[in-house]
Amino acid sequence: MDVFGKALKDYYQGNRTNKLWLHNDYGEPEEMPLDIFFRQGNDLPKLEQLALNMCEGSILDIGAGAGCHSLILQAKGFNVTALEISDPACEIMRNRGIMKIINKDVLQYQGEKFDTLLLLMNGIGLCEDLNGLHTFLQHMKKLSKPDSQLIFDSSDISYLYADHNMPRFKYYGEISYQYEYQNIKGNWFKWLFIDYTSLAEIAGENGWFCQLIYEDDMDQYLVRLTLKDNSLVDPD
Repeated sequence: MDVFGKALKDYYQGNRTNKLWLHNDYGEPEEMPLDIFFRQGNDLPKLEQLALNMCEGSILDIGAGAGCHSLILQAKGFNVTALEISDPACEIMRNRGIMKIINKDVLQYQGEKFDTLLLLMNGIGLCEDLNGLHTFLQHMKKLSKPDSQLIFDSSDISYLYADHNMPRFKYYGEISYQYEYQNIKGNWFKWLFIDYTSLAEIAGENGWFCQLIYEDDMDQYLVRLTLKDNSLVDPD
């Protein structure tokens, strides 16, 4: 069952009495506020506003959720496509008026090429682990035009281990999560948080130049990746 999608749909339809919980492998369950997926422009933090202001040309909003970023970009006149794996989330976006929606796993999509590839709210976490990040960065070349940009944010979560040892057999930013809603639990899934130094190194290994755009006081940062060699883009 798509527990996350069910929670989003209920919230959108006005049923807001139940909470979405996020279990993890490092501590106590945390509530996932559903209203953050329906924010408008003035509600966005500085990091996300900067990211949207950097967008240009045709845009692929990867992991679009309920479409808050796509709606803002569409209202500004951009040619934006929202890509989202959750069926209920895509239904919500259609009802909210988003014109172009792809209901698919981004790693399975090989269609149009874009000027801007966008992942916000740590959307890069969908890579799951460091190996997955390598795979993702290679796949993004298939969706890139010669002068494309890849924009996303992430966090250094080393602070979680301030009082105990780092994991011994995996990168510390590889976290396992499980959604729970109305006493129904979804499958466990992996999500990646990556420190900037590691990201820049992996990006370079995969042919991307990594530029740090913004960093806040909560260990969150925004980056812009561009291809070092435009010939690396897959031909049409």
